[in-house]
Amino acid sequence: MTAMMAYNCISRWSSALGICAIVAIIRPAHADPRAVVELFTSQGCSSCPPADKIIGDLAKDPNVIALSMPIDYWDYLGWKDTLADSRFSARQKAYSHVRGDRDVYTPQAVINGSAHVIGSDRASIEDAIKSTERSGSVMSVPVTMTLTGKQINVSVAASKSPAVSRGEVWICSISKSVPISIARGENRGREITYHNVVRNLLKVGDWNGSSGSWTVPLENITRDGVDAAAVYVQDGNREKPGPMLGAAFTSLH
Repeated sequence: MTAMMAYNCISRWSSALGICAIVAIIRPAHADPRAVVELFTSQGCSSCPPADKIIGDLAKDPNVIALSMPIDYWDYLGWKDTLADSRFSARQKAYSHVRGDRDVYTPQAVINGSAHVIGSDRASIEDAIKSTERSGSVMSVPVTMTLTGKQINVSVAASKSPAVSRGEVWICSISKSVPISIARGENRGREITYHNVVRNLLKVGDWNGSSGSWTVPLENITRDGVDAAAVYVQDGNREKPGPMLGAAFTSLH
């Protein structure tokens, strides 16, 4: 189907099928991504804008699920990050504890829950994606999302490897593009656009290695500015996050 045909189909069907028709077109383009890249960033960090731009570039790649997770521990420097969430700061520190190091900084990119690099180093991000792909478990479990009426249906396939037998299923509420005018701090006077900003995290359930499905009411994840969702299956738990086992992304509008 050409882009023009898809556009015409959406135009004709939108009144009857609404957003479901759009999801039917979009989902295959985002199927079976090879990487989840989490950027821990801050509006108060002068080194972060180049990393924020890279996340914007990666967000255009259907093979990558790029997420911005603004942290709050630099707020004391003179500007309170308007997108920050203490849960993201805790998540970044949890990754550090699992690795056994103290490498908590911004901008920091965590790739597939397994490796971390400086978030402004595009080449290192690409190398980390390739190196984590060599693991038999990372991103090995197919995950799909479909939008039906006022709910999201999440499906996780059965594991093909005995080594991959459990994980937690989480869904992220996402704002795809958020421009911020920064009035104080290290980035004073700049307007920076943040991409695929995670606005909320919600645990969907536990995956036991067999195929499973869950239903999430849209009202549980939507809020002002939320126009996309990502779901991921991750080994470990919130306190000890491990490798990403599978993920999916979809627009909501």
